[in-house]
Amino acid sequence: MGTMYGYVRVSTQDQNLDRQIIALDEYGVLKENIFSDHGFSGKDFNRPAYQKMLQTIVSGDMLVIKSLDRLGRNFDEMIDEWGKITRHLGVEIVVLDTPYLKSSTDIADVMSKMLNSILLDMQSGFAHIERDKIHERQKEGIAAAKAKGVRFGRPPKERTSEFFILKNKYLSGHISAREAAKQLCISHSTFCRWVKQYT
Repeated sequence: MGTMYGYVRVSTQDQNLDRQIIALDEYGVLKENIFSDHGFSGKDFNRPAYQKMLQTIVSGDMLVIKSLDRLGRNFDEMIDEWGKITRHLGVEIVVLDTPYLKSSTDIADVMSKMLNSILLDMQSGFAHIERDKIHERQKEGIAAAKAKGVRFGRPPKERTSEFFILKNKYLSGHISAREAAKQLCISHSTFCRWVKQYT
């Protein structure tokens, strides 16, 4: 058997990789053999550590991941990538959260390959459906909140009496828009927008 490698990924900088790294370490993957992408989405495979991992692994190696969605989130591309790693590179993939989903690099094991192909399709499909459900629930939640009058984003800044004084000075030519904006601690474009709203 070749070398055992691991791959971990989180989508945002405020997430951490500890849970995935611990799982791979417990499986027996050496920490120096773990490739990690911190703050990279799974929408495609243009990730620095992932690409470096692809250049490192060779036939006979094993790639261990915590869950299938750490590999990627695009249904069709993920299946293509699985095939590239297992069939073209000859590397076995182990998914810790889905122990029944194992690749086989043994050419004679045709039935195993067929079964795993079906399982991969199913697992990827379920992940795709679940993501769609999450997005739909988010949209419904936002729509319901808006219907109740909940406002999203930063609250608008108040137009203080100082604004109206400076607006009048600006319109009478006694002060520039930039100077007025500076005194109000807002951007030049915001000041100009406010002036349009109140003239």
